[in-house]
Amino acid sequence: MARRTVAVASASGLHARPAKLFVQAAARLEVPVTVRLGEKAVPAKSMLGVLSLGAVRGTEVTLEADGPGAEDALDTLVALLSRDLDADEALNA
Repeated sequence: MARRTVAVASASGLHARPAKLFVQAAARLEVPVTVRLGEKAVPAKSMLGVLSLGAVRGTEVTLEADGPGAEDALDTLVALLSRDLDADEALNA
């Protein structure tokens, strides 16, 4: 099983727009990904699950995936969480 830990960089954490972008990216992947915060684990493709984690800026989450393409899938999602998606939105406004 592939596993990566990453700190959430978005100013609002995994809430609102950043969570939506993360879930949309996970839904495009061919491998299922799980997001873990402490003992709680949710599917990365679940908006309600991701929001229920309550991850704020700086919170470390662990992404897990298994199977062909798992490493690439995690690379994609880690890169997304490592950016401040709130700041990206301000630049595009």
